[in-house]
Amino acid sequence: MNIIYAEYNIHHNSIDIATTAGCLLRIDCWEAAKELKTTPCSECALNALAIDEPLEYARLYLEGNMQMWIDAEDSLDLW
Repeated sequence: MNIIYAEYNIHHNSIDIATTAGCLLRIDCWEAAKELKTTPCSECALNALAIDEPLEYARLYLEGNMQMWIDAEDSLDLW
């Protein structure tokens, strides 16, 4: 799936995605994050990622790498 556009939707707390195949996809941010192990700092970073870089948020979610990203964010806080 080639994503051509991603935008944070404040009304639904979601990432709305358009693909080159003409499909529209919505990622519910609450559902995407509910099973993740976060700290207050990494949760804030994840929220900022959804708002500021929705395409990156969508990529991490669709590739299944969101927990790895969160773990890396938390390890940066130790320094």
